[in-house]
Amino acid sequence: MAKTSMSQRKTVGRVMHEYAHGELKSGPRGKGGKVKSRRQAIAIALEEAGASKYESKKKNRRNLARSKAKEATGRTAQQETEGKARVGARGKRESSRAMGGKNATTTTRRTPRRRSARRTSR
Repeated sequence: MAKTSMSQRKTVGRVMHEYAHGELKSGPRGKGGKVKSRRQAIAIALEEAGASKYESKKKNRRNLARSKAKEATGRTAQQETEGKARVGARGKRESSRAMGGKNATTTTRRTPRRRSARRTSR
């Protein structure tokens, strides 16, 4: 299997955390019930992270993008049970050591997104 990226490892870690706390469910929208098997949890984690060797590259990329969108909007089981709305500290007061610790006054900056070159000139 190819080397996984940092975002893929974070997603795998989140899914395994959900499994360890009994929050991971299988099937569409969790209709299959709680996951009891560790092997099934690992398979779900790799699929959500887009690191499954049984999926195509296109499907893996789609799965990772879907998982990241779910994490960004606070729709994961972990975030719902722990009451977190989002992952990360974007737009909030930065509390890393590099920025001056917990009493930092600066906020994290949002990088402006580049406009795509899809526009057709007429």
